[in-house]
Amino acid sequence: MKLKKILLAALLATPLLGLAQNYPTKPVRIMVGANAGGGTDIIARMLAEKMGEAFKGSFVVDNKPGASNTIAADLTAKAPADGHTLLVATNTGQAIAPHLIKLSYDPIKDLTPVGLIVTVPNVLVVGANVPANNVAELVSLMKAKPNEFKYASSGVGSTQHIAGEGFNLAAGVKSIHVPYRGSSQAHLDIIGGNVQIMFDTTSSAMGQIKAGKFKPLALTTATRSSELPQVPTLAEAGVRGFEVSTWYGMFVTTGTPPDVVARLQSELAKIVRMPDIQTKLKGLGGEPSTMTPEQFAQMNRQEFDRFGDLIKKANIKLE
Repeated sequence: MKLKKILLAALLATPLLGLAQNYPTKPVRIMVGANAGGGTDIIARMLAEKMGEAFKGSFVVDNKPGASNTIAADLTAKAPADGHTLLVATNTGQAIAPHLIKLSYDPIKDLTPVGLIVTVPNVLVVGANVPANNVAELVSLMKAKPNEFKYASSGVGSTQHIAGEGFNLAAGVKSIHVPYRGSSQAHLDIIGGNVQIMFDTTSSAMGQIKAGKFKPLALTTATRSSELPQVPTLAEAGVRGFEVSTWYGMFVTTGTPPDVVARLQSELAKIVRMPDIQTKLKGLGGEPSTMTPEQFAQMNRQEFDRFGDLIKKANIKLE
């Protein structure tokens, strides 16, 4: 009887094993809820190249910006559960937007975490033409001209939006939120002087900072970034009361065969540990992940609850 059970288990496992061995059987789409050129897009394209090499298949980034990253998430949640549609998401789409936007999918139940990729700080930047070189000078200017300063974000409900509202409250200033469909579009208006401020991710803003088009004034995290060691945290600059960072993770449609999910988890973990990827992620100001898939799944749920409470307390609503 014991032998029969072993043989039956082996027979049942064989088709699943075949799925993982043959995966992928067609091009894999990596969905991104932001425009090309933004932090999510940059990270997704790194992964697409490495995953293509690891799986000996085609992994293509598919940008679907809008609705605070939830359009891409919606398409992934409703895709065939075969592992051929992946999502590179941030806490904007996974933990913040669901509390502000009516969705036709459940971000916790309909998307299965594959793994955390990197966590990056948000950085308070101003355009090069803004006459402020530190947070104190910016706050002074903003208090002298209430509601004349505008801060950009990659969309309503993004971490940039949450950070901007948190800064208004903590610093006792008033500024106007201007949402965009992605960070790259917001950058153009900051450089052009139409918008003055942004709480962008370092992964997205670093290029403009290095080019001298953005002035970094403070990080919205508890500690400084090794890529911007001269830039203080908001707390160090005298503005206390909130911290915001952005994480990037990979998800797959719930219902995807467990062996395919396991193989994706294994390969993603290997890729994140590669020296060249570590260098690139750190160059974007990020901290590459060391979490297990189980730890990331737990964090995903905790972040959903944490931001839900924060949004309710701050009375943040759709504009």
